[in-house]
Amino acid sequence: MQLQDTKLLRHQAYVDGAWSDANDGGTFTVTNPADNMLVGTVPDMGADETRRAIEAAHKAFPAWRAMTAKQRAAILRRWFDLTMDNQADLATLMTAEQGKPLAESMGEVAYGAAFIEWYGEEGKRVYGDTIPTHAADKRILVMKEPVGVVAAITPWNFPNAMIARKCGPALAAGCTVVIKPAEDTPLSALAMADLADRAGFPPGVINVVTGSDPAAIGGELTANPLVRKLSFTGSTEVGKLLMKQCADTVKKVSLELGGNAPFIVFDDADLDAAVAGTLASKYRNTGQTCVCANRIMVQAGVYEAFAEKLAAAVKALKVGPGLGGDTQQGPLINEEALEKVERLVADAVDRGATVLSGGRRHDLGGTFYQPTILSGVTSDMACAREEIFGPVAPLYKFKTEDEAIAMANDTPYGLAAYFYGRDVGRVFRVAEALEYGIVSVNEGIFSTEVAPFGGMKESGIGREGSKYGIEEFLETKFVCLGGM
Repeated sequence: MQLQDTKLLRHQAYVDGAWSDANDGGTFTVTNPADNMLVGTVPDMGADETRRAIEAAHKAFPAWRAMTAKQRAAILRRWFDLTMDNQADLATLMTAEQGKPLAESMGEVAYGAAFIEWYGEEGKRVYGDTIPTHAADKRILVMKEPVGVVAAITPWNFPNAMIARKCGPALAAGCTVVIKPAEDTPLSALAMADLADRAGFPPGVINVVTGSDPAAIGGELTANPLVRKLSFTGSTEVGKLLMKQCADTVKKVSLELGGNAPFIVFDDADLDAAVAGTLASKYRNTGQTCVCANRIMVQAGVYEAFAEKLAAAVKALKVGPGLGGDTQQGPLINEEALEKVERLVADAVDRGATVLSGGRRHDLGGTFYQPTILSGVTSDMACAREEIFGPVAPLYKFKTEDEAIAMANDTPYGLAAYFYGRDVGRVFRVAEALEYGIVSVNEGIFSTEVAPFGGMKESGIGREGSKYGIEEFLETKFVCLGGM
C-alpha cells in the first residue's frame, strides 16, 4: 500500500485534539482481508479512554454550539475540500483494510464527503417557528437546539461514508462527537480525524476511540449521562442491545440496522436494466451492504430469461484483491463472514435450490468467494430469513403482483426494497404496499445525501441524509413569553 501523504496512516486514537495511546499501551492489528497482511496497528482502548473522550466532547460542546452555523459551515467545508483533495489516499487505505475494489472506495469517499458538504450548508437552515398565540398577552416561540454529545458507532462495510453520514449533520447542528469505528476498519476513521484536525475543528469537537472490545466502549457510550444521542449502524441484534442500554439514561437514538431487501422483477420489466440493477445492488462491496438485494423475486413469465441473462453477467465479474487493477469483486471481510455464506448456500442446496453460477470458495483462497446465483429458492430456506452479506443472489419465482408483495413483506425487516416494471399504476400500487423505508423503482443504486435513508420495523429508527437527517441531532424547545 502506497500513500501520497503517509501521515494519513495513523497509529494512535484522536481524543481532545491530540493523538493518544491506550492507557496501558495496548494495541491491536489491522489486516488486509485480501491477503491477511498487516496494514497497521491502533490503540486497544476501553471504557476509561472512552470516558475521557466523552468528557472532552462535553467540554468542547458549549463553544462549538455557540458558533454561528456559518462559522461551523466554513470548517465543514474545509474538511470536505481536504477529503476530496486526498480522495485517492483515503480510498487506498480503505481498500487495504476493508477489501472492496479501489473504484468502489473512490466512490465511497466522494459519497461520504457529499454529506459533509451538504450538511455544512443545511446547518444554516435549521429554522424555528412562531406559533399563533392562544392568549392575547402571550407569544409562542419554537427553537431548535443541538442535542449535545453524540456517540457514533460505525460499521466496517462503509468505514468512511458512515462516519460522514453521522458526523456531517451532528457537527452542523452544533453537536460534538465521539466516534467508535469497527475493529476491522479503524484506519479510515483515523485518517478522517487527521483531515478534520487540519480543517480546524477545535479540540474535543471530534474524537475517535479505537478498541478490540466493542462491549466495553459501547457500554460506556450508552451508560454515560454526558452522551445525549447514540447513532449506530450495524446488525439488528446489536442495535437492540444498544437501545436497551440507552434506556437507562433515556438517550435519543438513531439505528440503521439489518435488512432483507426484496428485488422484484415483474414480467413487463426491461430485463437488461433489471440485470444491471441486480449487479449494482447485489454484488456491490461483494454483497456486504445493508441494502443489498437479499431476495430476488422474478415473475414466472420472465424467470428463465432473467436467470440466463443474470448468470452470463455474473460469470463475467472479475474477482481479485481490491488494489489489483480492474477488480469488480473483492474478498469477504473475514473467515466468519465466509463461513456464513457457505452455510446459507449449503442449506439452500440441501433444500432443493440449484446453483446456476459459483457456489463455492474462490480459487484465490483466503476469504474470496465465487459470485453465486441460486435458482429455485423458497421461503423455507435460511437465506430467505437471514441477511446473506455475501455475493449470493437467490432467485425466487412468483406468479401475481399480490404474491410478490406478500413475499416481500414477509420479514421483520424493512430497510430497502427494489422492483422493476413499466406499468405506471403498478409502480404506485407496489411502492405504497411495500413495508420499507426506501423503495427503489427501476434503479439499483439510490443512496444520496439529499434523500432520507432509513428503515421501518426491525431495520431501525430515524433517518440519515436530507433535511430530515439533521433533525435527529436537534432538540425542539417551546418558549412561552408572557406579560406582553
